[in-house]
Amino acid sequence: MSANSSPEIWIYDTTLRDGTQREGLSVSIEDKLRIARRLDRLGIPFIEGGWPGANPKDVQFFWHLQKEPLKHAEAVAFCSTRRPNAKAASEPMFQAILAAETNWVTIFGKSWDLHVTEGIKTTLTENLEMIQDTIEYLRLQGRRVIYDAEHWFDGYKNNPNYALQTLKAAQQAGAEWLVLCDTNGGTLPHEISQVVGDVIQAMPINTQIGIHTHNDADTAVANALVAVTVGVKMVQGTINGYGERCGNANLCSVIPNLQLKLGYQCIENDKLPQITETSRFVSEVVNLAPDEHSAFVGRSAFAHKGGIHVSAVERNPLTYEHISPEKVGNRRRIVISEQAGISNVIAKARCFGIDLDKNHPATGQILQNLKKLESEGYQFEGAEASFELLIRRALGNRQVFFEVKGFQVHCDLAQGEECKKALATIKVAVGGEDILEAAEGNGPVAALDAALRKALSNSYPQINDFELSDYKVRILDGHTGTSAKTRAMVQSRNSRQQRWTTLGVSSNILEASYQAVVEGLEYGLLLDFQK
Repeated sequence: MSANSSPEIWIYDTTLRDGTQREGLSVSIEDKLRIARRLDRLGIPFIEGGWPGANPKDVQFFWHLQKEPLKHAEAVAFCSTRRPNAKAASEPMFQAILAAETNWVTIFGKSWDLHVTEGIKTTLTENLEMIQDTIEYLRLQGRRVIYDAEHWFDGYKNNPNYALQTLKAAQQAGAEWLVLCDTNGGTLPHEISQVVGDVIQAMPINTQIGIHTHNDADTAVANALVAVTVGVKMVQGTINGYGERCGNANLCSVIPNLQLKLGYQCIENDKLPQITETSRFVSEVVNLAPDEHSAFVGRSAFAHKGGIHVSAVERNPLTYEHISPEKVGNRRRIVISEQAGISNVIAKARCFGIDLDKNHPATGQILQNLKKLESEGYQFEGAEASFELLIRRALGNRQVFFEVKGFQVHCDLAQGEECKKALATIKVAVGGEDILEAAEGNGPVAALDAALRKALSNSYPQINDFELSDYKVRILDGHTGTSAKTRAMVQSRNSRQQRWTTLGVSSNILEASYQAVVEGLEYGLLLDFQK
């Protein structure tokens, strides 16, 4: 715990343990270390690193932290209580916990009598002894203990007296925090409020209570917030709400709500704008696409599409924004679509550094072109780079870096064999000179991209810095079968971490892809010349 930090609400991050239980999510030791250090930079006080001994990865994670400790946060090891009818001092699993050398250990135990008798098949009395013996042993070893009361709310509903006995056993044994876990994620906010209030009244004054909620009823964040208003002082959750089944309480929503809406201190105020960057960083590391519509940190959280909305936001952002996006490190976006009005076009152009006047002849022409193209299948809200190029063309200041005069793509497919290589030839004019090049690729689009880059690399060597990071194709009118119109979207990036998306639409999938690839390279060159 940082000696200089004294938040009113202690945030406990379990992304590296509970979050990694999400289906399809897997991280390496290096990934875990990178995430832990980013959370440390954000100012999270407790970072749970995993269960040492459960797998080699978690053992090595804590070993690395011993060599290079976190600067501010407390790394926390996680483990269960001892087994029935054993002694904690003789349990081999605790040796790995102690070897992790963390100041804090989180122990989970059974609160629900059903899990005691049916799950671990022991007596209610023995379960209390398991909790007490485990915590006493760890305290004797110099560890501070957080007790996670597993299935607390279900246990309390079914047998409140016994559930409270488990908390009292943990506290008497030396646990400093008692965390109430909605493990099945089915409890609703009004129940959370009632039960947490009962616990605070039943336990000694100044007992430190925490909350750990899952999202199976889509109420994890709401449950965490209402628990705090009743008296909870610690909130456990994960970045982006990652977790088993439907996930955990999303700290990217919990922290701004507590800090900006309810007036609690969770992290330092000057760290709060880092939360959007942290969310996207973690998404990138775990190789999951960011939820663009996530509250506070999503790309669409402060996006405005309707013309009336945009016009109002331009006059006063409070009309359609519950907070200023800059407070959480996000930004306002004006979305362009067939629903756009003149105000959308002017505002979007301003984002590109282009000043448009509503009376300028090009402004109306841009809007007309936008609506026409969107009716044909273009979708500029997802391809803002293509829209900027459209604006520049209408204004007559779209720089011509090259001109594609034609291309061919060839793919041999022998019977019974797959086409492993495609060959593309392309003719490009650069500076009045025609250049003819050919290249192979593992598909027609890859071959076309390779041939185009080859033709342009001598004139524009910076093109080698551009990387195609995503490529998507969507059928727009599936009822027409294989002759359906296709929309291709290409996302590109450069070494400066700039990203841009371009698109093309055609009944010929290669033509649509060609449009998107060509505009992607053109926009990358535009960015390079503007830097």
